[in-house]
Amino acid sequence: MKNLLLFLFILPALGWAQSNFEKGEKLFQAKKYSEAESIFEGILKNNPSDIKALEYLGEGAGHQKMWVKGASYFKKLKELRPNTADYFFKYGGCLAMRAVEVNRLKAFTMVGDMKDAFEKAIELNPKHVQARWALIEIYLQLPGILGGSESKAIVYSNELAQFSPVDGYLSRGRIEEYFKRYNLAEKNYKKAHEIGGSKVTFQKLYNLYLNKLKDPKKAKDLKQKFAE
Repeated sequence: MKNLLLFLFILPALGWAQSNFEKGEKLFQAKKYSEAESIFEGILKNNPSDIKALEYLGEGAGHQKMWVKGASYFKKLKELRPNTADYFFKYGGCLAMRAVEVNRLKAFTMVGDMKDAFEKAIELNPKHVQARWALIEIYLQLPGILGGSESKAIVYSNELAQFSPVDGYLSRGRIEEYFKRYNLAEKNYKKAHEIGGSKVTFQKLYNLYLNKLKDPKKAKDLKQKFAE
């Protein structure tokens, strides 16, 4: 009897939490991130380890470019679910976006945590595409004295090529473009576009023709062919 009464007492509270969560989801899907945040934070007060509420809060913070707050939610998530690659990737991603906003000295102090997060994501998911792309950018943009390395960027590009040929060619094209070896970049972007034929592969090659190789004819021909 005592257990039955306890169950009947808890049941309405569970129903309220569920309906409140659904309300938060609808607000999030309507891109009302601030309103959704209030609801999910209320849920966390009763259950600080609610995974879905933390996910929504982290994603919502990202949509609002609140990178520090987003990082705090994904940090909690990777502690609660240490075998989930995406939590490490998104934590590193928030740090990376924050690094763009602060001065260079402050940004350099964040690099170690970013690299650790992305490398952990790859350890947990050997086919994690985005984490490798993030590491490629880090190694390209860091000065050599602080760990920047073209050869390390190429290592991750080669790894991408093993399970995603399109990303392999795109990332190698990105490396060649970064170092202004535009003819080599064109070669790799063309390979990527031949395989993928997507809007992304088109845009990379089109932008290269238009903005770097200064060849409007090639750009026009590519655009016309892609439209067909």
